Amino acid sequence: MRRSLRSRYAAGPVRRSFVMRVFLAFTLFCCTSIVPAVASAVDWPARADRLERLHSLLVLQAGEPVVEHVRRGPGLDRPVSIKSLSKTVLSALAGIAIERGFIESVDRPVVELLDYPERSDPRLDRITLAHALSLRTGLRSTSGRYYGAWVQSDNWVEHVLSRPFVDEPGGSMIYSTGASHLVSAVLAHRAGRTTHQLARDWLGEPLGISIPDWMTDPQGIHFGGNQMLMSPRALARFGEMYRCGGRHSGQQIVPSSWVEASWTAYGTSPWSGDDYGYGWFITKIAGERVYYGRGYGGQALFVVPAVSLTIVITSDPTPPSPGGRYFDDLRRLAAGVIGNSEVAHRVAGCSEVP
Repeated sequence: MRRSLRSRYAAGPVRRSFVMRVFLAFTLFCCTSIVPAVASAVDWPARADRLERLHSLLVLQAGEPVVEHVRRGPGLDRPVSIKSLSKTVLSALAGIAIERGFIESVDRPVVELLDYPERSDPRLDRITLAHALSLRTGLRSTSGRYYGAWVQSDNWVEHVLSRPFVDEPGGSMIYSTGASHLVSAVLAHRAGRTTHQLARDWLGEPLGISIPDWMTDPQGIHFGGNQMLMSPRALARFGEMYRCGGRHSGQQIVPSSWVEASWTAYGTSPWSGDDYGYGWFITKIAGERVYYGRGYGGQALFVVPAVSLTIVITSDPTPPSPGGRYFDDLRRLAAGVIGNSEVAHRVAGCSEVP
């Protein structure tokens, strides 16, 4: 008997709230309701311009753009590198791959999904796709000071899987782009197509957005978790699709069960203290539950379902990045947008996104 979508997406005892289930069901029908409107009295472009590295700020409320500001840089329509925000987009592809039957479930071991012959450590057989998506492989990171050696290696997948274990599979969150690269490798191997082709056909075409080709490893596997190219408007449309339970223009693009699973906490960032799901950070900002993805240099996507907001921020990606301090500034900017919303009657707007 075929497993249900919920069982295929679940990774152990998933904590799902009644509120989340009600929210996802509600957004599928695009009902008329009371949703907030961003207070027009606040000069958000002026506030954004205080951040010297900021390139653009795009705010959508109930699917309608209420702030479209470009300080400098490529603008709102040109694809740019979204850095590690790629992890958030990659997660959507994994959910679609499971829905389409290319992958049985998130509980399958990565080495089995890759038909990987080497087993240098028996714990490799316990690393599941869910662990890779939630950055809980237990393997030493390939990010930070280990990043250079990894991307200069002859085989990125082998390099990741040969890292020493610093925790058990499914243990604490260890931020590692190598873990996300395993997801890209699994997608390409199981679907028999490149990750870029999947992104273009499964997300780009139904959303009406451009996802240009991006860099690959020596084996031709597209960089999983970094260097994906999308414009701020494309990111906003992607975020709105998640806000609407995986739907866009009446089409279910990402299964609603996958949105729920992705927005469930499996680990916690040791740096920010925010929870992490499948490619999404989970936190509270200005008293509201917020789901976000972030990338090096200040690339950010915030989705705030309770106030019908999607916020996209792009910034100067050139090194050196101010790191956490600058992202704290971006959080404060987002908090201002969220906290200065006012209530108005309008249509939730989940069927169409500009």
